[in-house]
Formats: sequence, C-alpha cells, structure tokens
Amino acid sequence: MRVLLVGAGGVGTAITRIAARRDFFDLFVVADYDLARAEAAVAALGEAGGRFHARRVDASDQAAVAALLTEERCDVLLNATDPRFVMPLFEAALAADSHYVDMAMSLSRPHPGNPYAQCGVKLGDEQFERAGAWEKAGRLALVGMGVEPGLSDVFARYAADELFDEVEEIGIRDGANLTVEGYEFAPSFNIWTTIEECLNPPVVYERDRGWFTTEPFSEPEVFDFPEGIGPVECVNVEHEEVLLVPRWVDARRVTFKYGLGEDFIGKLKTLHALGLDSTEPVTVRGADGTPVRVSPRDVVAACLPDPATLGERMSGKTCAGTWVKGTKDGRPREVYLYHVVDNQWSMREYGSQAVVWQTAVNPVVALELVAGGVWAEAGVLGPEALPPRPFLDLLTAYGSPWGIREQG
Repeated sequence: MRVLLVGAGGVGTAITRIAARRDFFDLFVVADYDLARAEAAVAALGEAGGRFHARRVDASDQAAVAALLTEERCDVLLNATDPRFVMPLFEAALAADSHYVDMAMSLSRPHPGNPYAQCGVKLGDEQFERAGAWEKAGRLALVGMGVEPGLSDVFARYAADELFDEVEEIGIRDGANLTVEGYEFAPSFNIWTTIEECLNPPVVYERDRGWFTTEPFSEPEVFDFPEGIGPVECVNVEHEEVLLVPRWVDARRVTFKYGLGEDFIGKLKTLHALGLDSTEPVTVRGADGTPVRVSPRDVVAACLPDPATLGERMSGKTCAGTWVKGTKDGRPREVYLYHVVDNQWSMREYGSQAVVWQTAVNPVVALELVAGGVWAEAGVLGPEALPPRPFLDLLTAYGSPWGIREQG
C-alpha cells in the first residue's frame, strides 16, 4: 500500500509515528501546505523514516492533490486536515481512483429559519450524496475514522452485534481530566474544529423523529468515566456519530455528549458573543496600515498554543467511549465501551500528547485492515458499516487496549 497523508499537524505527525512501527505499507507521502512542517514530521522519525518522504500540496487545490496521488501512485488518501478541506480531498481521491479515509466529515450548515429544532445541511451530507459514484468506481471512502467519530462507531456496531438483542439508546460520552500547566485556556485539540463542533446546533437522532437539533450545550448530565477520571458534566455537541450510527445500527436514540466543563463552555460562549467564532473574513489594518482580510476564528487559532506542542505541559488521561442501553436475553443491560490514553504514556512511547495520539491511531489501524483486504467494501461508508471485531483486535495488538464496563 502507498499512502498520501495530507496534513502534517499534530494528528498527522502522530500518524507517521504510529505507522512507522507497522509493515503493512510501502510508502507514506507526507504532504502539507507548509513543506517544512511535512519535512519535520519525516525527519523526526529518524532511521524509521525510510518509507516516508515529504511533499508540498495545497489541500484546497483538488487538481493538485489528484495529480500528486497519480504521480506518487498512491492507493489511498488519508486526510488529516481540518474539515474545511474534506470535499476537495474527497473528490481528488475519487478523481485519482484512490481510496479515501478521513477523521471528520464535510461541514454542516444550520437550518436558516429554525436552527435549534430542525437540521439544515448535516455533517457528511455532501459526501453521502456522492456515494453512488464511489460505489461505481469500486473504491472505499471511509469517513469519520478517527477516535470520535471512528472508534466510537466501531464500539456501537460491536455492541449491537455481540452484546445486545435490542438497542434502546447509543450515547457517545467523551471526558478527560487533562490539565495543561501554564495556560488559562489551552484546548487539547484543533480550536477551529472545537468551535465548529461546540457552537453549532447539536444533532440528536430518534427513530420516531429522525434527526433534529437542540440548543448548544443542552441536556447536561454527569457521567462517571473509568480509570480514575471520574465524574464529568457532559453536554450535547454536534458530532458525526449521530449522523453515522443510525445509518447502519438499529437504535431508538443516538446522542453525543462531551465533557467540556463550565470554564471551557464559558469561554466558547464569550467567543460567540464577540463574533470571534465567525469564519467570515473581516478587514483589519496591518502594521503598515495595509488592509488585510482575516477570519476571526483563524485569529483565535493563531493566538492559542498549537495542541501538538502541549504534551510536555499536559498531565492526566482522556477517555473516548460509547454507552449503550438495551436488552440481552430478555433482561435490561447497560454497558460503556471505552478507550483511555494516559498522556504520560503517549508522550513517553510516541512523543505525542494523548488526544492527538488517540485520534491518530485509529485511521492507521483502519488502513492496515484495508491493506490486508479485511475491510474491502466500496462506497461512502462509516466505520460501523464494517466488521468491528477485526478492528478491535488489531487496536489491542497496537498496544492500545480497550475496555467494557457494565453500568449499574
């Protein structure tokens, strides 16, 4: 397998460090708009970097990406950029007759008249509209294959297949006790994506209603996370699992709730109140008085530390998991399937902080399954459309075990 990895930020760099220890591929082309960043990711691998090389590419330039895929004879494009670049990369892979994997799906747009009750354009709608073309081409577009979405979706399918006879509710629950020394506000993941997820209307799925939206940060609940993380207040957040899981898993209700904390929510609300979450460019004056057009959200991102650089200052654990409620053998059952990463471990073993490492390991596992023909379907598919057990077994073989906790 020959892989084109687009995006050499925190997650992309972690992907190279994980993949370098595996033998399922012949070449990883690490491409970024900033060639120096791609070169740094490859150089950091040292002697293990012989199957990697760096290229420059603009992720928004569909034709250039397709040409690079063809030139490097790549079998698959792995998208490690932010969601703004999903569609040009997705279309470039199809044009170049390559497979495609991403960790976040095409962007949503709120309903113009009733955003906190009705869906507008949903996450992934643009990609699913192209499913027929991917099926005709015989190529796989595996969408939402990070940790959340990604591993959480695999958990949902595994629970439905092996742990339950009937599923009442599937709820993704994400929480952590991570702290970052020396910063009052230092998100552990890409702030552009975090703002998009947290301030858009959250989507909920119910079998009798379909998909609908609520107010941001709605339905707060306290969820007790395993391995010493403990109770964290979680709230509704827009996320791909709610749009993916019901397509392949029969459940009466699907939700996603994130453990953000009051302080984090307060800061996000302030950014929104000031208009600093906007992606629409505004005009500001440069140091020489020249007008410059810039997105307020990009300014916020530029002012905050790069999450990939926070590992040395970070301590604690992060937990991604899927809570499932239903019946088995005529009796009620609730379980929480989860994956915990300790920042001290991920820094020691890979030099990557816990959140980006936890995101990065899952697409690498998926690529290995595709390379081996274990996941061999065609079309635009979420992780829950494919057999879950091979994925979970291989994740454990990567030295990153997962767990199941009976609830109640």
